[in-house]
Amino acid sequence: MKYLYLVWKSIWRKKARTILTILSVVVAFFLFGILSAVNQAFTGGADLANASRLVVIDKVSLVNSLPASYLQKIETIPGVEHVVHQDWFGGYYQDQRQQFAQMPTDIDRYFAVFPEILLPDDQKEAWRRTQDGIVIGREIADRYGLSIGDRMPIHSTIWTNKDGGQVWDFQVVGIFDHADPKQSTQMALFSFKYFDEGRAFGTGSYGWFTISLASGADPVEVAAAVDAQFANSRNETKTSTEAAFVEAFTAQLGNIALIVTLILSAVFFTILLVAGNTMAQSVRERISELAVLKTLGFQDGSVLGIVLAESVLIMLLGGLVGLGAAWVIVSGAPAMGGLPPLYIPGDKLLVGLGYMVGAGLLAGLFPAWQAKRLTIIDALARA
Repeated sequence: MKYLYLVWKSIWRKKARTILTILSVVVAFFLFGILSAVNQAFTGGADLANASRLVVIDKVSLVNSLPASYLQKIETIPGVEHVVHQDWFGGYYQDQRQQFAQMPTDIDRYFAVFPEILLPDDQKEAWRRTQDGIVIGREIADRYGLSIGDRMPIHSTIWTNKDGGQVWDFQVVGIFDHADPKQSTQMALFSFKYFDEGRAFGTGSYGWFTISLASGADPVEVAAAVDAQFANSRNETKTSTEAAFVEAFTAQLGNIALIVTLILSAVFFTILLVAGNTMAQSVRERISELAVLKTLGFQDGSVLGIVLAESVLIMLLGGLVGLGAAWVIVSGAPAMGGLPPLYIPGDKLLVGLGYMVGAGLLAGLFPAWQAKRLTIIDALARA
């Protein structure tokens, strides 16, 4: 700490170079924070023992449908309070690049399992009365400027209707909100009966079931009972938490964790080269100054420590700003689709701090070692 003032003055010897290096580090740790939050949302499955809702899917693959008869059987299992069936429609409205979830379901069952979805009673009643009715999230309504009574044709990339087309026409009968303002409302719901009667294939089956547990029910026992109920059948099941279901669903997009790791590895490798080059240039330009320090009695270890401290300080300055900016943005961001709200896990903040120190030591190690080995005579001769 006694050399902190000297270290601080040294890193600002070339202000433009230092600022550019710090900005590079800011970008790197900003990406680290954002990607850590995204990775957590995609892969942060909750422990089964802490689940409040369970999801039942086909044991082999999520794309395989389950028989409709499973619904009544699941309802009889102890610990099950409510059950709702859902399917993935896989469609888009107007712009294929801006997709959101659309799901055919049963209105009364859905709101029993998902009480946090807020839809006025009169709009629920309108949905019951309107065969081709659809209710949309507030974000969807705002994005496309939709209001109740508008027509909303949705192009499905999966389901062909009996007319041979893939465009399904709906009437907006409701706009829902979420009890938690941070949760996403990028979703649309419509009648399963309308969907089942109109589709050209797959009738009489459901994509998956969502279970809300009775008070005091053990989720581990309920999940085991559900899977035991359909063991050795043509459609065996796999019951897990909602978070694990989302993780399995998004895994179809690719290995998110691996993609994040590869991106961050490339970013940090580049930052090491940039910071290492900065420190190497700084040491070469200050050979005479280092010789003076050693002439004044600074030991080789002290000189090595000063150079390493400069490198680590640059990393900390940029890293803390970048990670702090990511934390601010992530904290105010809404959830993505059906994923949990974005946040940077506490352990990732500590990992980021460790990366700052580690990257600073690695970037400054070679220049610091050169400064340590420098003799006064050689330094003055090269000055």
